[in-house]
Amino acid sequence: MATSERATAGDWLPSDEFRGQVAVVTGGGTGLGLEISRGLAARGASVVVLSRNPAHHGALLEEGERRGWRVEARALDVREAPAVQRAAAEVLAKHGHVDILVNNAAGNFVCPSERLSANAWRAVLGIVLDGTFYCSRDFGRAMLARKSGHILNVVATYAWTGMPGVAHSASAKAGVLALTRTLAAEWAANGIRVNAIAPGPFESEGSAANLWPSEAARAAMQSRIPLGRFASAAEIARHSLVLLSSLSGWVTGACLTVDGGASLPSPMWAIGARIERPAKKESP
Repeated sequence: MATSERATAGDWLPSDEFRGQVAVVTGGGTGLGLEISRGLAARGASVVVLSRNPAHHGALLEEGERRGWRVEARALDVREAPAVQRAAAEVLAKHGHVDILVNNAAGNFVCPSERLSANAWRAVLGIVLDGTFYCSRDFGRAMLARKSGHILNVVATYAWTGMPGVAHSASAKAGVLALTRTLAAEWAANGIRVNAIAPGPFESEGSAANLWPSEAARAAMQSRIPLGRFASAAEIARHSLVLLSSLSGWVTGACLTVDGGASLPSPMWAIGARIERPAKKESP
């Protein structure tokens, strides 16, 4: 790798870890999806990015051409079942097989539940839960036929804790977590691994705009992370690649939490402080 090129999340893996494999990454042109796509491509995979906005594809395609990666992109709204079916058919017609599917496409914003419109609820559920199912079903059928494949779903720690302001996303992610475990149990006998990763807050333009739009909101969220900082997208991508790699060949139905301790219970006392107890009264 030329010293001027930016590192990828897969640089610690063998250079041929994913060689010969075809990887489909939804929402793979920005944020975490982009870092996962870069890591897979740098380690030999043929990467197909699927996302709604073609403008998001340019950075990966340009880098791929410069560095000799096998990358391509297609516009797709994962909420549309017929469109997902067509995309799967086209990818399989071109490549013959799909070995990896990363369901990363998502939508989220903070809104009190009483003000959440039906359209907003449906949009997030459609992208996160419906889209994950449609892609898993249609690409999974090809994996079932070959008796081989890896699926990774991106969830969030509030899938099991809930969190005020994100009823739509929390509900969708909880559904994806249940889907992960269900498909893992159903498809393991056919050689398919299905896992999830639950990132905590990490640096991205989308998160900054929707989840901590002000310095005060950012500071408040960061103060609740025991390790004291947000992750980078590349850090989360590294752990994603662990689950997709041969290192995790005996892991399925798992959800890896990567959140700097943010989902741990809040302490009931000031960490490091001495707890003073009142002196016992002597008996008369």
